Amino acid sequence: MVSSTTTSNNKNKPIAVFDSGVGGLTVYKKLKELLPNEDYIYLGDLKNCPYGQKSKQQLIDLTADIFNYFKYEDVKAVVMACNTTSANVYDEYNNKFDYTLYPIIQSCAKIISQLPIERLGVFATSATISSGAYKREINKYNLNVKVFEMSCPGWVQIVEGNKQNDELSVELIKENMDKMLENNPDKILLGCTHYPFLLDVLSTFAPRDMFIDPAEYFANYIKEDLQSRDLLNENGGHERFYVSANPNEFKVAAKMFYDLHEEPQLMNFARA
Repeated sequence: MVSSTTTSNNKNKPIAVFDSGVGGLTVYKKLKELLPNEDYIYLGDLKNCPYGQKSKQQLIDLTADIFNYFKYEDVKAVVMACNTTSANVYDEYNNKFDYTLYPIIQSCAKIISQLPIERLGVFATSATISSGAYKREINKYNLNVKVFEMSCPGWVQIVEGNKQNDELSVELIKENMDKMLENNPDKILLGCTHYPFLLDVLSTFAPRDMFIDPAEYFANYIKEDLQSRDLLNENGGHERFYVSANPNEFKVAAKMFYDLHEEPQLMNFARA
């Protein structure tokens, strides 16, 4: 049985959110709206961005330092606001630390599988698509959903470079959209947290309500889980932002979706 003192101490521990870059801010923003009294640490691994073209073993190796750093920070939870790591490294690190891991794909799959959808398109990185994670996790709950997965090389770089309105970027996005629409999907899930930054462009080729951003489902899932374990903080509200490279680029790109209240700090998070 957990003592009230232990529970209280755990409540006050921060929540960590990490991604390869600014994409995780789509999840972070929803968390801040739902849980404004939590303390947060956001880490963008710009040094190794993009994750989507890396192998499973490369992803396991480069995220080891991140998970150990969060152990050093004594967080109560780590939000994997990155579909690529959720698909490829969650099973490797689950239950290896005292904190709770929240992977975006596994956390949202059941909710998405219950939507009134027969044909679901999924845009994601090459590493996420290669893992087959979305199709596997959604069909675990609902075999009647036909899932069409498509990798989108270059989309993360478009977002990180704030180039979503460039002519070449729009052409690349349109090519992917045209191919996906051939499958006649009822909805298209944006299976990378960078991709909601492209909604203005995507919605010129299909109705905006065709696209699913899992961030809201994910944030609600995390809130409900923390609440069920009496781990919600009522006295926090602080936030820290760290990047492994290019803090100024992160700050500029972040303006597309979230108003940073603290300057992103450059740091080496490789701590045991």
